[in-house]
Parts: sequence; C-alpha cells; structure tokens
Amino acid sequence: MKLLMISGDRSILQRKQGAFWYTLQELRKHFERIDIICPRIFLPSSTGRQGTKAGESALMGGQVFFHPCPWPMVHQPWWIYHKGQDLIKTFGHEVMTVHEYPPFYNGVGAIRLARATSMPFALEVHHIVGYPRSANIKEWIGKILSRLHFPLAVRHAVAVRAVSNHVKERLIKWNIPEEKIRIVPSFYLDREILTTQQAPPIIYDVSFCGRLVPNKGLEELIEAIALLKSARLVVIGDGPEREKYEKMVRNLDLENRVIFLGWLPNLSAVIGAVLSSYMFVLPSKSEGGPRSVLEAMACGMPVISTPVGVVPEVIEHGVNGIITDGTPEDMAEKIRFLLGDEALRGRLAAEAPKILERFERNKCIKDYADFLKSLANI
Repeated sequence: MKLLMISGDRSILQRKQGAFWYTLQELRKHFERIDIICPRIFLPSSTGRQGTKAGESALMGGQVFFHPCPWPMVHQPWWIYHKGQDLIKTFGHEVMTVHEYPPFYNGVGAIRLARATSMPFALEVHHIVGYPRSANIKEWIGKILSRLHFPLAVRHAVAVRAVSNHVKERLIKWNIPEEKIRIVPSFYLDREILTTQQAPPIIYDVSFCGRLVPNKGLEELIEAIALLKSARLVVIGDGPEREKYEKMVRNLDLENRVIFLGWLPNLSAVIGAVLSSYMFVLPSKSEGGPRSVLEAMACGMPVISTPVGVVPEVIEHGVNGIITDGTPEDMAEKIRFLLGDEALRGRLAAEAPKILERFERNKCIKDYADFLKSLANI
C-alpha cells in the first residue's frame, strides 16, 4: 500500500535526526511507498546555498519521498492540491493522512485534493494549540481558530487521529463525532536506545529538553532555578526563543548555572545529556505529548511535569513522577525537595521505565500503520 502524507515537518530535509526521522524509519516498513508533501525549507548557510530546496528528496532507502513546496507558505494549499494530484496519478496512493494545526494550510489543501481524487484521509490532531493554557496571544488566537476550524474540517475526513484522551475529550467538546475519533498514540519509545544508554557522570541538577518556544515553559523554569541557591540546569534543544532565554540568563546572572547545549545530533546524544542530571523537568503550558517526558521516564529519570497532554494518563504523582503547576515557586520547591530526597528519586526512577510497556516504538508504529491502512476500507 502507498501512503500520501501532508505534513508541516521538514526537519529531515534540514538534516535533523529527530522524532519524525525515528517515526519514518519504522513506518516505512509497513508501506510500499510514502510520499510527504511539506512546506519549503531553507538550507543552513553552512551548506553554501541559500533559499529553498525544491524538487523531490528521497531518503532512507528510497521508500520515503519528500516534496517541499518551492514557494512561500501562502501557496501551500495550492501546492498540496496540485502536487498531490500529480503524485496520486503517478503512483496510485490508496490513503492519505493530514497533520492539522493552525494556520490550517494542510487541511485546506488536503480537503480540495480529497474532493478531486476521492482519496480517503485521516485528520491527525497531535496538539491543540493553546490548550489547556495559552503561552501568548498568538496561541490564544490559534485555540479559538481551532475551535472553529476542526468541526468543519472533520466533515471531510473519514477518521480523526487523536494521540491521547486529552485531545479526544477536547474534540468531543467541540462537537466532533466520537465515532470518528480514534486514539492512536504518537509517543514511540525506542527500548533499545532508552534502556542501554550508559549514564554519564551527573554534573547538573536539572535537565530540560524541548523546542525553545513559549509553550514549553522554559522561562518559568529559569526563574525557578534563580530561586534556588546553587542548582544547575542544562537546556537541550533549539528554537526561535533561544536568544531571548540566553539574555534572560545573563540578566539573572545565571550564566554559570544554566547551560544551553542546542540541538543534539540524535536520540542517543539527547538521552546522554538528560542522564547527566538528577532529574528532568518540563513545565509545558500545552502539549500533545510531551514525548520528552516519556523518554526521560523510560530511561529511568525522576520527572517533574505539568499535567498537560498525556501526562495525567501516565504520571501518578509521587509514584512514578511529580506533578507541578508550572509556576517558578512550585517548581523550585519540588526541585529542592527531590534534590534532598535520594530515596524518593530512586523510587521514582524504578517505577518510571514501566511506561515502555505502553508506548514501545515498534508496537505503536504498527498500530499507527494499521490505522492508516484501515482508512481504505471505511
């Protein structure tokens, strides 16, 4: 079977070995061919080329093909519609899946494409922007627009993929038919990498891993570190807010206590950095996962997290993790408490890896593939 995927993720074309790369490495085993239509990309200046990488890019054995738009984002619905028709005519895809989120260019283009080709498709909702808490006005607007858009878009899809009960419950409140919604988690935990990584010496008190954007709550975490006398934080990841957070660290005179590692090359490097601390903290305001919390748990880290995304379904406070309200004061108190209680850290670390049984990579991606294949029969 051949799959057409409409996605905003072009990290692989930017030569980043992130979550999408690991997903496709396994998903490709379940399909004869996967074509991914995505927005245009800008190549790093270090390559010596500027601007857009146009045309097709075949990766990972030739079974996965990327088709980035050669024009700005405003043209993305048009690109999805026309490029999609060309691909379907050439290769005969049986099903399509669409990653949907504001500003909804994926859904707008995919709905037109589905009408023109009678292609059955699923609408995938990994994260409802700004829910339960909006990090800024942009996210608040995104939440309002999502409330208006999703009920209309779902009418054209044969199924909706929700990645957690948290997402499903919100969609049902928005009057999306429950019978159309399938919970198919997207938190694929690689047992081999997560359980065999050799722990380095501990040189930090707290680790954080995530894209450096407002909803991840890094600003509040840095403020929490400032409230602690000598705690050290390592920040793993990159993003548009990095310069802002680095300036904040300088202004708080925390340059020797908050270290930015940036984007690391692969999951093994990320896990190695996470394990160099006593605990992992992620105070997100809204999430689909967060995957990084689950990965930290899987490799035996004591975790402090806000109750967002799938977290309320997997963390039992005081048993396999700690829940925080995300304020600097509450985080500082719980970080201080965990640092002072080695026995509790040990108990949390022993219980946390059981999460692997629920979200083991090969099983979950097979479930995802089976869900996509079932669209052809709906």
